[in-house]
Amino acid sequence: MGDDVPAGTSGPGPFGPLVGADWLGPRLNRPGLVVLDASVGAHRGARLRIPGARTFDIDGALSDHDGPLPHTMPAPDRFTEELRSLGVHDTDTVVVYDCAGIYSSARAWWMLRAMGFDRAAVLDGGLPAWTDAGLPVEDARSGPAVARGDFTARPRPELFVDGAEVAAALSDPGAAVLDARSRERFAGTVAEPRPGLRAGHMPGAVNLPFDEVRRDGLMRPADELRAMFSALVGERERLLFSCGSGVTACVVALGAVLAGYDDTAVYDGSWSEWGLPSKRPVVTGTAVAPPH
Repeated sequence: MGDDVPAGTSGPGPFGPLVGADWLGPRLNRPGLVVLDASVGAHRGARLRIPGARTFDIDGALSDHDGPLPHTMPAPDRFTEELRSLGVHDTDTVVVYDCAGIYSSARAWWMLRAMGFDRAAVLDGGLPAWTDAGLPVEDARSGPAVARGDFTARPRPELFVDGAEVAAALSDPGAAVLDARSRERFAGTVAEPRPGLRAGHMPGAVNLPFDEVRRDGLMRPADELRAMFSALVGERERLLFSCGSGVTACVVALGAVLAGYDDTAVYDGSWSEWGLPSKRPVVTGTAVAPPH
């Protein structure tokens, strides 16, 4: 593997979860390296991209539009088909980025992990860090079609959890549920941006806004992340992550993996499901359960 292995390697596969523009730049055109643009919302379909990048469309085909919730995982066969259409092979190395920095790219990385693909990393700082480094971009409307890949999903269902599993974790002394929404949304002092959702948070959840695991657009160093998570969760080792619709929860999950946690999962429905009118408990205020 030599110098092709990203710095900071960790996790179950041969590649680490995070690479810098300085790592990707000189390797950009190497065979077997695929770059995916996972931007969402206003950044989706940006005019400029990293040369050769392909669109990992979380707002489009790479979410399950048959269900009632936004941004939930598509079925393995659909995921396989979409990745093959992007020209991804099982033996490729994949780097995902987004135009906001580190936002939805972490979701794409987590989805790949959940489908059994470990040769993936997030570009630290995304497109802003890439352009700040003076590296090239191209018109996103240009570029040839790619040959079909042979990617095959090998699902790890334990990396995503449902509401029942989150409810059980809230009363489990060995688990913590971390909510990546803003402190105002967590406390219930502002209305949820999606209509019809209750304001507040799950009783016993811990608030860690996703932007706090970053600094100056980059992920914080591993030692800072370890200290941050330790202060919030104490000795608890199983960490579950939630947010508004399962996107920024993955940024905090990325931080946890960088900090050395390996028993981690994302609540796919997140507040888009839990916050719906139902018997699921919701509380307001800033108090959280102390670490066990």
